[in-house]
Amino acid sequence: MDQWRDAAITCPRTAPELAPELAGNLNRFHFQRVQEDTFTPGEIMIVVMEPNATDAQVEATVQRVESMGLKANVIVGTERTVVAAIGDKREHFKESIESSAGVSAVVPIAAPYKMASREVQQEASQIRVLDFVAGAGEVGIVAGPCSVEDEEQILTTARAVKAAGATGLRGGAFKPRTSPYSFQGLKEDGLKMLAAARDETNLAIFTEVMGTADVDLVARYADVLQVGARNMQNYRLLEAVGAAGKPVLLKRGASATMDELLLAAEYILNEGNDQVMLCERGIRTFEGHTRFTLPLASVSYLHRKTHLPIIIDPSHGTGHAYMVPDMAVAAAAAGADGLIIEVHPDPTTALSDGYQSLTFDEFDHTMTRCKAVIDALRAVDA
Repeated sequence: MDQWRDAAITCPRTAPELAPELAGNLNRFHFQRVQEDTFTPGEIMIVVMEPNATDAQVEATVQRVESMGLKANVIVGTERTVVAAIGDKREHFKESIESSAGVSAVVPIAAPYKMASREVQQEASQIRVLDFVAGAGEVGIVAGPCSVEDEEQILTTARAVKAAGATGLRGGAFKPRTSPYSFQGLKEDGLKMLAAARDETNLAIFTEVMGTADVDLVARYADVLQVGARNMQNYRLLEAVGAAGKPVLLKRGASATMDELLLAAEYILNEGNDQVMLCERGIRTFEGHTRFTLPLASVSYLHRKTHLPIIIDPSHGTGHAYMVPDMAVAAAAAGADGLIIEVHPDPTTALSDGYQSLTFDEFDHTMTRCKAVIDALRAVDA
């Protein structure tokens, strides 16, 4: 009962004893008094392997963790590998695992979200799908209409946004609408049109999945499964998209806190799917001059807390097409890992969200401005 150990928590200060051992994946630590064998339900213990640990030693550690009734998740970094042990309290876990060959240290994770935390993975994650790349210094651009309306509309848009620099195509085939009488989307026909646009342009397809029953269908056509703001805390859906094995774009709920967003991401990560992107699309406040309030401070905050890429949606975040270009440029300046922007051949005739959609020319000019900012920041930071 009198034994205590060091516990890792996120604080940008290097612990003198652990830093040499944990550099690469875990190098931000300070100390907290924690009883020796505390392992609360849902907690993660991080097993840090030696730099020269062999694949056989990593596999043996995984088997040792799983033999204790815990879930093991292997994270490979540039300098060393760590094994995340997830589960309920186990007696003498630390002593048992630390004695294994190739193990350097065992430390707990203090953040309420585990696999999404920088404590588990210090290096920024990067998502690659076809030509789309986001995270770890790369900025991915997704653009397209709110809803897929017909084949000509989506193909024309795909060609235009690709020419302007987009690497992803957005478009809703299943549409969650406030009114049941509003356009609900073309469903599978819309998915087929998106797939045809991908075949021609090689743009990665981003489209929303609204329910667990639709996951398999949408995953057959889409490259990235989008979980909308209304479904951010639909935990069965989060588990289902996590199990689908496709990259996921998780949108922040209109009234969700940052911890709630990160814990929602945890449901996807806990299914073994590490291809998760977070999307800030604005929150509901007392302001009426915008559809939502777009807090770009989310970019800096989330980059500090999580290794997951951060995508900004200035279309929903403002609700007005004239605001979208400036907010897109501001998001690029803030260090966002990507943008998702609504673009339509003729916003005045759009079946949904035309008032916040850019024309082709407006999108092209916005991309020129964003690229100038991104290039300037890279030159300064080089």
